[in-house]
Amino acid sequence: MKAAILVESLTGNTWRAGERIGSLLQQEGWTITGLNRVRQPDYAAIQDADLVIVGTWVHGLFVLGQAPWGLGEIGHLPMMRGKRAAVFATFALNPGKTLDKLTNGVMDRGADVIGGLALHRAKLPEHTEKFVDRLLANLPPSMSEATKV
Repeated sequence: MKAAILVESLTGNTWRAGERIGSLLQQEGWTITGLNRVRQPDYAAIQDADLVIVGTWVHGLFVLGQAPWGLGEIGHLPMMRGKRAAVFATFALNPGKTLDKLTNGVMDRGADVIGGLALHRAKLPEHTEKFVDRLLANLPPSMSEATKV
């Protein structure tokens, strides 16, 4: 299986989460076709991937108006019809409805979003492992069979 990872990061937490997710997937036998900023996507990496992972950070007032940062940039990604996708957002206090908004943004690009998770910035190792575990568990049988050796 091949995954492209697109990340929008401000302080580096979301980028580190993307790197860790890529590393954990590689340990499961996946190939990472690219790890790029949402604002500077590698179109060939997206096209070559079986799965596109999109991650961003939560912005907004402490517990009001939370949204995925860069949602407008996600709207400029190429159309991904026929691609499966997963989303994640890093947060400090409360992710609110960020995952729903991020999921809708990626679905608007034509991707079939199969899951997502909010990752607390203070618990990135634990939460990235949970993300990858859930991702692998939610793969359709045809995709999960391809990852077995």
